[in-house]
Amino acid sequence: MTDINAGPNPLFLREEELKQGIELLFFAYRDFTAEPDSLLAAYGFGRAHHRVIHFVGRNPGLPVAELLRILGITKQSLSRVLGQLVRSGIIRRQKGATDKRQRLLFLTAAGEKLERELSAPQRARFARAYRQAGAEAVAGWRKVLTGLIDEDSRDMVERMIRPESSDG
Repeated sequence: MTDINAGPNPLFLREEELKQGIELLFFAYRDFTAEPDSLLAAYGFGRAHHRVIHFVGRNPGLPVAELLRILGITKQSLSRVLGQLVRSGIIRRQKGATDKRQRLLFLTAAGEKLERELSAPQRARFARAYRQAGAEAVAGWRKVLTGLIDEDSRDMVERMIRPESSDG
């Protein structure tokens, strides 16, 4: 593998450059998930549980139907994971105020604590990497990640990561 700190290669679309990008993403994801994975294992949870905890924590009152859309998984897969989280006291379900068939999801106090423990090392890792890269590189990286997301999902993702401000 070539030096990952080398300047930009004007031939960035060459096969070798694309393979290196894929490898860097794999290695980054491995290290990004390592600490949370060990915390999750103590609960008997895995990465699917982590994703549910993350999105419910970021979106209190998230309807189950919306979580299914975000995760892109089957009801059966979510049901298993969600059931474990509810039985473990990490997530609570609540009926919708206007539609009683709707199930809204919230983290419990224990769930909020676990979410903070899971995300703390990831936030620290991002802060360190962002500081080292600088604002321009971070903006470019966000463009690359957005480009990796299927086009039909980009609007949903943009709305999730950039919620409308409440101050008008």
